[in-house]
Formats: sequence, C-alpha cells, structure tokens
Amino acid sequence: MALLLSPRVDSSCPLAVWALPDPVDHGEGGPIRCNRCKAYMCPYMQFIEGGRRFQCGFCSCVTEVPPHYFQHLDHTGKRVDCYHRPELSRGSYEFLATVEYCKNNKPPQPPAFIFMIDVSYNAVKTGVVSLVCQELKTLLDCLPREEEDEESPVRVGFVTYSKVLHFYNVKGSLAQPQMLVVSDVADAFVPLLDGFLVGVAESRPVIESLLDQIPEMFADTRETETVYGPVIQAGLEALKAADCAGKLFIFHSSLPIAEAPGKLKNRDDKKLVGTDKEKSLFQPQVGFYGNLAKECVAQGCCVDLFLFPIQYADVATLGAVPASTGGSVYKYTHFQAQTDSERFLNDLRRDVKKNMVFDAVLRVRTSTGIRATDFFGSFYMSNTTDVELAGLDCDKTVTVEFKHDDKLSEETGALMQCAVLYTSCSGRRRLRVHNLSVNCCSQLADLYRNCETDAIINFLAKSAYRSVLSSPISAVRDSLINQCAQILACYRKNCASPSSAGQVRSTRDCTISQKFGGGSLFTTADPPECMKLLPVYLNCVLKTDVLQPRAEASLDDRAFLRQLVGCVDVAESHALFYPRLLPLQKLDVESEALPVAIRASEERLSKGGGIFGTPAFGQIDPSMTSLPILDNPFSRRLRGVIESFREQRSRYMKLMVVKQEDRMEAVFKQFLVEDKSSNGGASYVDFLCHMHKEIRQLLS
Repeated sequence: MALLLSPRVDSSCPLAVWALPDPVDHGEGGPIRCNRCKAYMCPYMQFIEGGRRFQCGFCSCVTEVPPHYFQHLDHTGKRVDCYHRPELSRGSYEFLATVEYCKNNKPPQPPAFIFMIDVSYNAVKTGVVSLVCQELKTLLDCLPREEEDEESPVRVGFVTYSKVLHFYNVKGSLAQPQMLVVSDVADAFVPLLDGFLVGVAESRPVIESLLDQIPEMFADTRETETVYGPVIQAGLEALKAADCAGKLFIFHSSLPIAEAPGKLKNRDDKKLVGTDKEKSLFQPQVGFYGNLAKECVAQGCCVDLFLFPIQYADVATLGAVPASTGGSVYKYTHFQAQTDSERFLNDLRRDVKKNMVFDAVLRVRTSTGIRATDFFGSFYMSNTTDVELAGLDCDKTVTVEFKHDDKLSEETGALMQCAVLYTSCSGRRRLRVHNLSVNCCSQLADLYRNCETDAIINFLAKSAYRSVLSSPISAVRDSLINQCAQILACYRKNCASPSSAGQVRSTRDCTISQKFGGGSLFTTADPPECMKLLPVYLNCVLKTDVLQPRAEASLDDRAFLRQLVGCVDVAESHALFYPRLLPLQKLDVESEALPVAIRASEERLSKGGGIFGTPAFGQIDPSMTSLPILDNPFSRRLRGVIESFREQRSRYMKLMVVKQEDRMEAVFKQFLVEDKSSNGGASYVDFLCHMHKEIRQLLS
C-alpha cells in the first residue's frame, strides 16, 4: 500500500504569506532612490561625507541625501538609525507610494470582484450554476481585507451569460434584483453604472435574493451555445466605468461557438500531433484574446477562469487572458457534482479569500556584471524591463533569467533588487522591495557545489514549455537533453578527478555501471549533490504530457499543464515532476514524522496493508473520494496526513483510490516516473545510459 502525492495537473504550490512590517513613509518626496539607476534605498547603499550623500551599491553613483532623511554616522560608517529603519536593515520591506506612482497622478479606488456565470444548458445540467450561487452567499463574508479594515472594501458585481449577457442591479435600496439584458454582444457594454458594483454590507439581502433566483431562472434553459470574449469585455468595461482595478471570476462550460467577437472553432486535430504544425495547437486560435489581454492589464483587470468542459474547449485560447493578467485557470473535465464538487468548492473558496494585489509593475535591477534578460510567469510585458501584472497573488511566481556579461568580484559579489509597485485590496498604492546579495566564485567546482537542482529544473521546464509555442516538440526535447549533457560534460571535464573506471556515482543501483560498459557518468569520488539528481528530474520533465512526442493526453490537458507550469514555484515543480510516494505500512501513528518516501518505480511497491475497513480486497470501492472514518489510530493519522498535504497546496487535491489490475492502474503508473512509460518515455536507467553516451560524445 502506498500513497502517491502529486499535484500534476490539478494541484499547485504551498501556501505563501507575506508577513512584513508597516510601510515606510518618506513623505511627499516618496522613497529615496539612486539618481542614476533608480534603485531604491536598501542596506547596500553606502553613506559617505558624514551622511550627506550615499553611494549606490548597484551602479556606484553618488546621490545627495534629502535634508529630512539625513542622519549622522557612527564610528563604523553606518547611520546611527540603521537598525530602526527597515530599508537599511532588512532584505524585504515596503514603502508608501506617493501620487506620482499612481495612474494619472490620482489615488486608486479599492478593487472590485465580478462573478460571471455561464448559464447555458451544460452548466445548469451538471449542477455548476447551483453550486456557484450557493457557495457565493457564504463567500461574501470572506472577501480579502487588510488588518486595519473592519470589513472588506472590495465591491462585487454579478453577470450571467450564454449567447447574451445579463447584468444585475443589486443596489441595496431595491426590494428585488433587476436584470438588464445585453443582446448585442458584438459591442459589449455595461447597461448600468449605479447598482452594479456594490458593497456587500449595504446590498446583502438583494445579493442573496439574486443568488437564490439565478438557478431557478435558468433551470429549463435549452441554450447550448456560449460566448466568451464579450464576457471579458463586459467585465473590463465595468471596471473602467468604476475607475478601479479588479478581478473577473468566470465560470465557463464549453467552446465559445456563438457568433460574437472571439468566436472559436474546434481544432482538436490529432493529425497535427507530432508534426511541425503541432506548435499551433498551443497558441491562441485568434489574435483577439491577445489584444484583449493587453487592455485588461492596462486597467488592472485580472481574470480567473473556472472551466467545466465536457469536450474540447480550446484551453490554449481560453487561458490566454488569464495567463497574461496574473490570473489562474481551474479545469474540471466531465464535472460531476457528487465526486468533483468538493475539489471545485475548495478551489473557489481559496481563490476568493486569498490576499492579492492589483495593477502591479515589477522591475528587477542588478549590480554591474549581470542583468535580467528574460522573465517567465503570468504577466504582460510592453517593453524589455517592466513586468506588468493586472493581479498578483501568493500562488504566482515570476522566474527571472540573468545573464553574466561583465567581470564579477568574489569580494563584493552581485546584488539584485526586485521592486513591485501595486495597489492593495484596500486601494492603497504601495511599493514592495526585495533585495538579494549573492556570492560569486572563480572556480567551476565551487559553482557546481552550490547549484540547486530543483531551481535548474524549474527554469529548464518553463523555458521548454514556452519553446513549444515556436518550435517542434522534438527540437525542444533535443535542446533539453543537450543542455543537461553540456552541464554534466562541463563538470566532468573541468571539475572531476580521476578514479577507477568502474566507479559510478548515481542514485540508482550499482548495476548501472554494467550497462555503461565499465564507464562512469561521474569520475570523482564525491560528485556534487545537484549532479546526482539532474538526469532523473530531466527525464521526468521529458515524460510530461506537454513534451511527449506521442502524448495520449488531450490537447486541452496539455495546454492547461503548459500554462500552469509557467508560474509555479520551485517546491511545486518538484512535486509536479517527481511525485512523492509514501509507504503507508510504515506510517507511525505515534509520531508526526512521515515515512521516508520511496522511489517512484513499480518495483518499490509492495502488497499488503489495509485502510478501508473491508474484509476483502474486492469490496473496496474505487469510486470513493474520501477515506472511511474508522475508529482506530491508523485511520485518524492517515486522514490527518492527507488533510495536511491538502493545506499545503493552493489547489485542492482530489483523493483517488486505484486498485491493482483496475482500469485506472494505467493512470497510476504514469506517476511512477522512474519506469518506462506506455507512450515511449524512457526509464531512468535507460535515460542515464543515453546521457552517458551524449556526454562521452561531447568530450570526445
């Protein structure tokens, strides 16, 4: 018995919460900055001339200290108030932004949430509409707020749609909500201003009445066609009219084939898979959504898409706006209320409740010798330096690639500063600054000893997943293998010391040395830790659905995974590519410690053990989505372990029970990433042999 823990397509990174002190207020002049490179005041600035000037740690420019910020220096050359100022003593801190940092030099309004519900036949029939409306009544009390706010300042609005749009007036003074229909979807507009975006406290009875009525109003609908582009356009126009940023929560069910801007056709063509034209399937079908995303970012309009497809829905296109606005896509294929509602409702609750910011701009500055050259994540870039995010939350990661293009000093190292200008959920404009100092080395051996495999794999995967938009899958795979071979060959050539020919340092059994014909992948007695796991992790990336040349997964699943990986953090990508396999028979009910994970290979599995409370194996119900509640220590401990893992993820992990020799066993075996996969993916042993040949060829 083993417990497989993998986010794969339906889970995400551990919860991240920023806990920072109160923002630093530098008055009307705003944050202190370097005159030349515009780096913000940080611990790397050196104060000189008795504290009247400071020298920038990034570009060495000398800048006058404003009179109100002047402070004397102590005998070591530090300001006497150094440890009382976060910007002089901490790695991360915040500044209050002045009006010069606001759009149009005007303080922003608090953001708004607009819930946009597909009420076509499929959405109603599967129970999605009823679930959403029922849950939103509870979530009205859970809108994000800052500690100093007694209640959330976030306003809410509601839209339903199929082929036409229905806006609702939920002004608190009304006895009942009022519906206004927009049938001209070719030019979406907001038919009302007053009463659409409202505060929950003032309009609670009217909102709850609306949420009760929506499932009843559309219970007998026979409309099967939907629009999608006009839905986003309508939400965007509503935020523009209210002069605020915000977030659209779109609950959508099918390919938008109704006659409207952004109309799509079914392009689920398996004949293109494995050809040079396959890359087109990962690209948006029409340019309409790229332009729409640009408009959304300019307004600070973040889009989250909850998708409930029964068949092909073109996730590559539908997810284009969320992917460019800092939003998320949640996908529930063949949704069934009985088995999938728990996962969907938990995802929705967390998505509404989590702290997030809006209308953000991120810029990375570096010291001389390195520079940021590329960025990966859910955002938009109108130039080469500014990362623009309509929304940013704790589940999103921005990955930055740096290029070393000048001399670096081992004594001073290299400096990086990441500054994010944003609007909080209470409508306050702030500037968050993160600073990092890294060591530099002149010896390759030191570099390899300090490499982090997980970070390397995270970066390589994101780079490869983006490359499939412009290159054939085969070329992307070859490039990944070549990069890994180059890394290992460089180590062997420049850092390894001679050793016995039969010595092999890998994480696999010693039998690998025989398959190598007496050679070895590493010719040193103690290769760096990062080198030991790089091949196995790279092989896992190559075996994912996105990069498989004969992928059995649907086009939508592949497009969804490609977009998901674009903004995952290092911890998430680790679990995503190499699932954790825990032997339950070794679970200690008296300890909080988990059993040591075993290798993700079928040969590591063992029979025996029972956790279902049934007298026979045949009586285990494989359709269950929760473990039976049994009155024994093992049952309680195991259920606690599962809940603890769910709490660590940003997306709810659905429990699946897979019986040996059951039809779902093939799905389970896909997670055993060290074995040869059914669609041709190499086992770890075979891939290691292949890497060995590649390295020998490079060295020869």
